[in-house]
Amino acid sequence: YFRNESSLTSTLRTLLFFTALMITLPVGLYFSSKAYVFEGSLGMSDRDSYFYAAIVAVVTVHVVLALFVYVAWTEGSRQWREGKQD
Repeated sequence: YFRNESSLTSTLRTLLFFTALMITLPVGLYFSSKAYVFEGSLGMSDRDSYFYAAIVAVVTVHVVLALFVYVAWTEGSRQWREGKQD
């Protein structure tokens, strides 16, 4: 019973962590890359900086999703191996 509860808690923590990353990281990188990198450092126009900042945000979403799939896959295989040994 306790192993199943800790497994559920671990899964919920992982899900909440990646949910927070999915919300904050792309939005934060969008605005910071637009203001500081594309407009500030590179001197791009407002229109171009929107476009490239959106690309940064989309790539960030894909990276976070790939990391989530990897962590979920390895966590699932670890739990399967632990259950198999019983």
